[in-house]
Amino acid sequence: MTETVLRPHAEQAFAHELDALAKIDDKPRPANWRLSPWAVVQYLMGATLPDGTQITPKYVGNQRLIEVAVATLATDRALLLLGVPGTAKSWVSEHLAAAVSGDSTLLVQGTAGTAEEAVRYGWNYARLLAEGPSEAALVPSPIMTAMGRGAIARVEELTRMPSDVQDGMITTLSEKTLPVPELGMEVQARAGFNLIATANDRDRGVNDLSSALRRRFNTVVLPLPASAEEEVSIVARRVEDLGSALQLPAAEGALEEIRRVVTVFRELRQGVTEDGRTTVKSPSSTLSTAEAISVVTNGLAMSAHFGDGILRPGDVAAGILGAVVADPVGDAVVWSEYLETVVRGRRGWKDFYRACREVSR
Repeated sequence: MTETVLRPHAEQAFAHELDALAKIDDKPRPANWRLSPWAVVQYLMGATLPDGTQITPKYVGNQRLIEVAVATLATDRALLLLGVPGTAKSWVSEHLAAAVSGDSTLLVQGTAGTAEEAVRYGWNYARLLAEGPSEAALVPSPIMTAMGRGAIARVEELTRMPSDVQDGMITTLSEKTLPVPELGMEVQARAGFNLIATANDRDRGVNDLSSALRRRFNTVVLPLPASAEEEVSIVARRVEDLGSALQLPAAEGALEEIRRVVTVFRELRQGVTEDGRTTVKSPSSTLSTAEAISVVTNGLAMSAHFGDGILRPGDVAAGILGAVVADPVGDAVVWSEYLETVVRGRRGWKDFYRACREVSR
């Protein structure tokens, strides 16, 4: 029996869209690119092709930002996607790699424990001890593999990595080579190689990039959604995709609750209600679009498995509480004040107020 993959890679989930774009794409393509820069932007932003194929938007926002990102990948400069948590940096990175190279899996996950081998190369120690240093004993990093293929490599959470590991990429990005002194050789990047890194605004000061490394990147800042409708559209689309992958039945009333969650998150994030009349305190939590997606998806699971299939305030209330109250002391006060000063008197929100009060006790 074939098991369903919980989350297929972008190039798998959207293979039909990539193939459809490739068939009509008559624009110039950089070496080893699967699509032209024009077609990559169409894939990210969405379009209707002449044959009627619908290209779903992968990014909802300013198209110019995506154009700048794609143009950067066609040059000798690497791309750094910067923004607060939940601004779709990883999502955009994955889809860019899928559209350009047809492979989004050449990934280095940055953490405080990431070693230099993750961005350069390591060794198969069994073969190293048995045979000595050789190419057969070499274990290439995803970046080294991308260099050899002329493909896009990805580095997630660049500023979470130790500074010395970050700086190990400088030669790769500037000289487009990766020396292997143990073997007296080097790996030279083929045409089409580039690197996309993501970094979190909230992590500034953790392991800031050195000026030498920062100069190797062109930085594109991905902002939070500009309007409530834009954010509702993003959340609704991603919740539908995730719900389908998790085999959750579509719940009635989902759009209404999505609007409520987005409204709460935006008001607490901005420190003022949508109508601009009431100032509210902001919690320490991020309250990003990604967290709104998580809250609604969890609510769908609650509705499907423990409810009547209709998404109700009680299904999302606990998720909202968990997202808002990161600090059980300070944030709990902020949340309680928001419920009393804003939610309690808002027309049509009585059920939501009662559900949030119930889980806050």
